[in-house]
Amino acid sequence: MNWHGPNAARLADGRLHLQHGPIDLVIEAWGEPAEVAAAYKQAGARFGGILEVLVQELAQLRAPLGGAHPLLRGPVARRMLTACWPHRARYITPMAAVAGAVADEILAAMLAGTTLSKAYVNNGGDIALHLAPGSVLTLGVVNDADNPAIDAKVALSAPMPVRGLATSGWRGRSQSLGIADAVTVFAVDAAAADAAATMVANAVNVEHAAITRAPARALRADSDLGDLPVTIAVGALPASARAEALESGLKTARELQRQGLIHAAYLALQSEVRTLTAGDALPEQARCGNAAG
Repeated sequence: MNWHGPNAARLADGRLHLQHGPIDLVIEAWGEPAEVAAAYKQAGARFGGILEVLVQELAQLRAPLGGAHPLLRGPVARRMLTACWPHRARYITPMAAVAGAVADEILAAMLAGTTLSKAYVNNGGDIALHLAPGSVLTLGVVNDADNPAIDAKVALSAPMPVRGLATSGWRGRSQSLGIADAVTVFAVDAAAADAAATMVANAVNVEHAAITRAPARALRADSDLGDLPVTIAVGALPASARAEALESGLKTARELQRQGLIHAAYLALQSEVRTLTAGDALPEQARCGNAAG
């Protein structure tokens, strides 16, 4: 891994861009200019050593959970473990929450000693949020990463118990055991959303000849999924197969919601959508009657 050092730059619209190896963050904050400037400075300072510390514990972070509680030292690694530990009855490694955990860590650094009305740290679609009282942040939901468009919108307000969201699916940058085009989960923080989105996306599944799978390690030698079969292509599915796959994912989402691990979820597969809501975080598409759940 010949990564160059971390880079920081302000985008043309004023947002902050932080990048180091596979970590690519877009950050925006609202508040008094001096407070926003201080938050951005703190984000850049904290970002500097995150990747190197993660790499030091990479072997443990790629190991499946299930037995003894791992002893991890890095603060981001501990966030990853905390988010993934409740899911250990099924196959999961702490890497399932890495993007969300990095976003949470940078957001925490931004908020230390600053006063912001709202802020987000977007790590490739896994987003940590800050919402002060009275603040509202509207986010777009994308069903197909290969053809990005805003397919639904959700307005999050300060009273809601949501400070993170994450999206997982077979089309994304991570491997998936399932066939969802995208599963977006809303949770207490981005790491929790990241881990849960992985589990729900894995559960959106069905056996059908139109689905092509391959061992994860054959596609990526360092995959934390080992030889588990991951999805590499999904052809057109009949309505019955789509319904079965989405219902399977929705069942897992309901279980996680009952356990208090998620607030809401949005599942998309080949133009069909299912939603699981708590009554106050309903995507606009669902309000229009184009989704069920």
